[in-house]
Amino acid sequence: MIGLVLRRLVTMALTLLFISALVFFVIKLPPGDFLTNRIMELRAGGEAASVAKAELLIRQYGLDRPVWQQYLMWVGLMPGPAGFSGLLQGDWGWSFEYDRPVAEVVGDALWLTLVVNLAALVFVHVVAIPIAIYSATHRHSLGDAVVTVLGYVGLAVPGFLLALILLFYANRWFGLSIGGLYDAQFTGKPWDGAKIRSLLSHLVVPTLVIGLGGTAAMIRRMRANLLDELAKPYTVTARAKGLPPTRALLKYPFRMSLNPFVADIGNLLPHLVSGSVLVSLVMSLPTVGPLLLEALRSQDQFMAGFILMFVAGLTVFGMLVSDLVLVWLDPRIRMGAR
Repeated sequence: MIGLVLRRLVTMALTLLFISALVFFVIKLPPGDFLTNRIMELRAGGEAASVAKAELLIRQYGLDRPVWQQYLMWVGLMPGPAGFSGLLQGDWGWSFEYDRPVAEVVGDALWLTLVVNLAALVFVHVVAIPIAIYSATHRHSLGDAVVTVLGYVGLAVPGFLLALILLFYANRWFGLSIGGLYDAQFTGKPWDGAKIRSLLSHLVVPTLVIGLGGTAAMIRRMRANLLDELAKPYTVTARAKGLPPTRALLKYPFRMSLNPFVADIGNLLPHLVSGSVLVSLVMSLPTVGPLLLEALRSQDQFMAGFILMFVAGLTVFGMLVSDLVLVWLDPRIRMGAR
C-alpha cells in the first residue's frame, strides 16, 4: 500500500507540473494582458502616475521577459526580480484587477467553495444510494416509475433555472435566506457561532441546486449497475443457499455497483466546482467560480492560473482517494495487484 501511495504521489506531481504549463501557456495565448491593456487605457486618459505604477508591476513580476521564463518564475523554478517566489514557495501571485495578492482575494472563496461542494457531494450520495437500491430491488413498481420520472426531470432542468425557482419558494414558504452564503451583517467579520449558523441556513438551497442534477444521474447509473450485479450467477447462488436477502444484496452486489462511482471521485469535485459557476452567479455565492470567470474575461493571469491549478489539484487528489478506496472496496483489485 505504501508503494502504491508513493507511486501515485510521484504521478500527481508530474501531472500537476504538466497541467501548470498547459494552463499558463493557454492563458497567455490571447494577445496582450491585463497590464498592457490597462496601460493603453491610462495613456489615452493622460494618467501618467498610474502608467508608471503599471509598468513597475510589469517589471516586478517579470512580464517583460519571454513567456517560458514567466512560466518558470510563476511556478517557482526560476528566480525572478524578487528571487524564488512562485507557487512552490506559497506565493500565488498578484491580482492586477483587484490590486491585491491573489491569496487575499480568494482566501475565503476557496474554503467556502469546498464547503458548498462537499455539502452537495454528501447530499448526492446520501439521497441517491438509498433511492437507487429501492428502485433496483422494486423494478417496474410504482415507486420505481416515480423515481425514474423525477430522475429525468432532475437531469433536464438547468441548475440556474432551478436556483431561481428555489430562491423564490424557499424564502416564501420556509423563510430561508436568499442569496450569498451568510447574512450581509457578517461580511468581513471573524467566524463565530452566529456566522456559522447563518452559513448553515444559507447552505440549504445551494446544496439542493448543485446536488440535484448529480443525484438524478447517480440514481440512474446506480440502478443500472445494481440490476446488472443482481442478475449475475454469484448473486443467484447466494440466494439459493439461503443467504438473507439484505446480506445477499449488500455483501457483494452493492459493493461492486459502487466501483464506477468510486472511480469518478477524481472528476466529481472539479465537475461540481466548474458546473456551479452559473448557479454561483445567480445566487451571489462567494465561491471561486465567479472569480475565475471574471479573471479569464479580464486576462488577470495570476488569478486565473491559480484557480485553475486549484481545480487541477482537486482532480489529482480525488484520483488518489478513488484509487485507495477501490483497493479497499474490491478484493478483485487487491488480488490483481498481487
